[in-house]
Amino acid sequence: MKLTSIMLFLTLSQISKRAVAFSSNANVNNHVMRVAASYSQTALAAAGGGRVSNAVQDKDVLAKTSADKKQQKVKLDTNPPKGTRDFYPEEMRLRTWLFDQWRSVAAGYGFSEYDAPVLESEALYTRKAGEEVTQQLYNFVDKGDRSVALRPEMTPSLARMVMAKKGGLPLPLKWFSIPQCWRYERMTRGRRREHFQWNMDVWGVAGEEADAELLSAMVTFFKKVGLTSEDVGIKVNSRMVIGEILTELGIPEEKFAATCVLVDKLEKVPLDAVQGDLEELGLDRSVVERLTGVLTVNSVEAIEEILGEESPAVQQIKKIDFTMRRIWH
Repeated sequence: MKLTSIMLFLTLSQISKRAVAFSSNANVNNHVMRVAASYSQTALAAAGGGRVSNAVQDKDVLAKTSADKKQQKVKLDTNPPKGTRDFYPEEMRLRTWLFDQWRSVAAGYGFSEYDAPVLESEALYTRKAGEEVTQQLYNFVDKGDRSVALRPEMTPSLARMVMAKKGGLPLPLKWFSIPQCWRYERMTRGRRREHFQWNMDVWGVAGEEADAELLSAMVTFFKKVGLTSEDVGIKVNSRMVIGEILTELGIPEEKFAATCVLVDKLEKVPLDAVQGDLEELGLDRSVVERLTGVLTVNSVEAIEEILGEESPAVQQIKKIDFTMRRIWH
């Protein structure tokens, strides 16, 4: 059964400047100061009603407690936790507008909205041990001695929900969500430790039509908010292309997943930063340089020139391209 997904990750400040990606970094934190008021029951007691507490009768109660209170008093930090942000009304209006655009596009393509708890079982993510996300979990043991984590992504929750129905859901599924996600990672410009992202998932469609529909929805959104090809570009990732290239370069199949993880990292860090990982996999630096060189081509024709016209990967990309053009024309 195939799950086809697409995620749009944008920053709220950038969308107003006609930029590419959105990381809304939400979680509205409203710090409210509560002042507890107490009153003396002396008058009530004098009138013959109620009960006077020992604290009221004790003349030295202030002296007994004031020293401890001074020691416990901590200055309130008005900043939200590191990596998070507040949404004041004007920012909230912009966020609401953006989410409304996402919901409108998703509904136009026949998708239904769903959600799941932001707190999940830690095992839902650590089952795929070794991936970068497992090192970035906000995880802890709760008071019931259960290992839990704030969700770093939505796909595992989606899979859990579908599996919980034990085949009772009619296929194909076309669901979307706007989850708040958390990752304890090094912060960069426009990327904090919490964010919202727009997920659209198609479950149960084996062909390329699902990929084309999701890409079409993304293009529809960009056009809806006034962004064109001069403002943004879309990268299409194909595991079939990577697989064929890895085979051609002589990389064994059992190293496929680990190599893909390294290739993904190279978008964020230089090749030298993963040199040690390459050596552990037994991969020559020149092999990875060749691989990344191939994966940076920006046209179907360039991929076809490298892999050949009869390549299954090339045929798949051509089908997606053809279906996209048919949708838009």
